[in-house]
Amino acid sequence: VCGYAVPGRCPTTGEVAMAKYEVARLDEIDEITDGRQPWRPVRHHLGITAFGATAWTGRETGDRIINEHDEDDPTADEELFLVLRGHAVFELDGDRVDAPAGTLVFVPPRTKRTASAKQAGTTIIAVEGTPGKAYEARGWELWAPLAPLYFAGEYAEVADRLRAVVTAAPQYPMLFFNLACCESLSGRTSDALDHLRHAIEMSEEFRHSARADSDLDPIRDEPAFKQLIND
Repeated sequence: VCGYAVPGRCPTTGEVAMAKYEVARLDEIDEITDGRQPWRPVRHHLGITAFGATAWTGRETGDRIINEHDEDDPTADEELFLVLRGHAVFELDGDRVDAPAGTLVFVPPRTKRTASAKQAGTTIIAVEGTPGKAYEARGWELWAPLAPLYFAGEYAEVADRLRAVVTAAPQYPMLFFNLACCESLSGRTSDALDHLRHAIEMSEEFRHSARADSDLDPIRDEPAFKQLIND
């Protein structure tokens, strides 16, 4: 099978390949939670690489669906929200906006934003990107459920679980970097160096991150670490 992502003629078989596409019902996408409101990783599930897309659900009336964020939050880019079902209330720079199902809310950067459920089961789809900058998928959707364990100091457990995650989704260098950090903190020096090397090979960003991240202090004196950050 010729794996063209756009229509074209396969050089091997000569057959015309049609564009690939994905179809999914929202309820088929497994929910993820980090202890707050659950969400569905639409972008990751469909393999989208050009923009972020996430579906958030408020189970009960009054539940906060979209946590407040603004220009100081690196995730607070240009966002388009669609209230898919239920009834939401947005707060945008102090303004209260009523948003029943079918409402589109566009929020530019540097705007404080949050949304709550006015009706149980309210679901909002968020599409986001940074103006003037190519979107970079980082795999935060897969890291977020493990973040509470990380902040609780359960580094070995996070490392065990994250290792399975990167095996299933090896396209995200950030996850390899976070895995190296947790392995460093749990005394797994060799594994930490291997996964840090992999992260750096995938993205030069993480060579710079490694120079300052205190999670890597336990392996900082290793010759292999010094070579990685100085190459």
